[in-house]
Amino acid sequence: MQERELIAILRGIQPHEAEAIAAVLIEAGITKIEVPLNSPQPLDSISCMVRAFEGQATFGAGTVLTVDDVEAVAQTGAGMIISPNCDLDVIRATKDRSMLSYPGVFTPSECFAALASGADGLKFFPASIIGPSGVAAMRAVLPAAVPVYAVGGASADNFAQWIAAGAQGFGIGSALYKPGRSVADVRVIAREMVAAYDKAKAG
Repeated sequence: MQERELIAILRGIQPHEAEAIAAVLIEAGITKIEVPLNSPQPLDSISCMVRAFEGQATFGAGTVLTVDDVEAVAQTGAGMIISPNCDLDVIRATKDRSMLSYPGVFTPSECFAALASGADGLKFFPASIIGPSGVAAMRAVLPAAVPVYAVGGASADNFAQWIAAGAQGFGIGSALYKPGRSVADVRVIAREMVAAYDKAKAG
């Protein structure tokens, strides 16, 4: 599978629609998909997607706040843990279970603490407050190989601006999916997002 650094954030999705939504995202070229744990029956949705599309995408949970959450998500067969905050115990527990760890960070201190604990990438959140200039300043001191994601404020309209600042990827939530949005609409939006991302990456 082609790995674009786009993470679909399916906040509010329900188990009965999880497989159909995941199918159109993968078809469009989005192969990292998370279900925030404050969604209805999130573990059921994740389990459904893992069973249906194992090997075609990386699935995981977002809004993961505790080590117990990590263990519960691991039982679904998910491959990544995403948090809004930088909890070193959560990062270590994630790596102990051989999953990808993407903690939320806001400062250089959090960035380096997360990396020292094993984080695979850094989620700048909320990116709208940090801004591209803030990302660029921190990117200058971070290891070049570390993937940086802008989450909260990034969209197809400004991918190029964030990429120029040093972001490799993006987490996309309500701009892509929100409760009540049809599978057909998500398909169209996902294709547009991928096209905009590819264009921005190509420069």
